[in-house]
Amino acid sequence: MNKPPSSSHQKPTLSIIKIGGNVIDNTEKLETFLTAFCGLPGFKILVHGGGKMATKLAQDIGLEAKMVNGRRVTDAEMLKIVTMVYAGLINKNIVAQLQAQQCNAIGLSGADGNLISAKKRPIQHLKNTETGIEENIDFGFVGDLDAQSVHTKNLSVLLKSSFIPIFSAITHNGEGQLLNTNADTVASALAVALSQNYHTSLIYCFEKKGVLRNVEDEQSVITEINPTIFETLQAQNIIHSGMLPKLHNAFEAINNGVKQVFIGSADELPLLKTQKFGTRITT
Repeated sequence: MNKPPSSSHQKPTLSIIKIGGNVIDNTEKLETFLTAFCGLPGFKILVHGGGKMATKLAQDIGLEAKMVNGRRVTDAEMLKIVTMVYAGLINKNIVAQLQAQQCNAIGLSGADGNLISAKKRPIQHLKNTETGIEENIDFGFVGDLDAQSVHTKNLSVLLKSSFIPIFSAITHNGEGQLLNTNADTVASALAVALSQNYHTSLIYCFEKKGVLRNVEDEQSVITEINPTIFETLQAQNIIHSGMLPKLHNAFEAINNGVKQVFIGSADELPLLKTQKFGTRITT
């Protein structure tokens, strides 16, 4: 890895955007988002989830999708499905649409160029929130990341060669095994690793305008969340369920060198330029 510049002000800017199924599953929303993404200044990386397509394809062939505590269990057959859908059809569709807008995108999994390696999640003794019973849960071929997971040297070569990396959330263990990995975690790990050499912004885009005080009120956006506010909102059960891992990843990033972290709507991505986008995560 090249030695980081002596002054942080010399670092180039890098935006890492994560989009989920709500954008991927909506053709019009995806097209609008990709136009805004192309218009972002500086270097950029896109990380995408899988949407409903993998679940539907699994159902079509009689394979039942299993979820525990909101997380997908990935057995050997489901791994084939998510790899084909995430790293194949969805990834290449996004790349093709970006190429149509003269954005020179390159579709990637963690295995490509050995860019993101992961470790298979061990069997965990957890309380199943659906049954209320504590049990040993095997999530299957699911990959967990650590501080050494992202290999920045080759990724920086791609960025400096004017490629725009588009990552699916498929990683590998370095021993020939592909792993399904949480896309929010992939985005956070990329942002932390690359913050050594770039002024890095991490932006989580989903269907809401930000973290909401009242989920029924789109205008109740909480404009800033720090650890103290987070604890209070969690205690009041305003923040719960699927928003918790997203915020844990956001705090992991902001506490480890990432310049700024936002959570907001893909539709409002252009507002990033005015700093009026969604919810800002601070220390």
